[in-house]
Amino acid sequence: MRAVRSSDCEDQPYNVAVVERDKQYWLFLLVQLCVGIVILAILIFGPWARNWAHWLGLAIAAPALVLLFVARIQLGGSFSVTPQARQLVTRGLYSKIRNPIYFFGEIMIAGFFIAIHRPVLLVALAIATPVQIIRARKESKVLEEKFGDEYRQYKQRTWF
Repeated sequence: MRAVRSSDCEDQPYNVAVVERDKQYWLFLLVQLCVGIVILAILIFGPWARNWAHWLGLAIAAPALVLLFVARIQLGGSFSVTPQARQLVTRGLYSKIRNPIYFFGEIMIAGFFIAIHRPVLLVALAIATPVQIIRARKESKVLEEKFGDEYRQYKQRTWF
């Protein structure tokens, strides 16, 4: 359980603040896990031909989904939709890749498109990738402003 100050969760008593924040985190994580399981089930049991492309796509998407979920767990309460600098996470996958959620998300989607025999949809992924890179740069700027040299050193020893 992560410790947070009661001021982080408005004026609630310390114990209630910690429990409420943890409930929200685990509920959101559970929803993400369920979505991932549904995606894998669609890939495995969908109506597509079971040929080499299907199995190749599944072989790409499944491990990417697992690594995406691992990255999400490792990011913990620092996850946000908009760029925020709550904490500099440098452990686990983040010790090698600055943006593993973006990276493995893109790989998972590519595998999904291959598995469902729609490689033409990779064009959409080619359009979405620059958007993810722009988002990563915005996050990098926010983190650098807050953590300064610590973030710059982290950035030098990691990829993307």
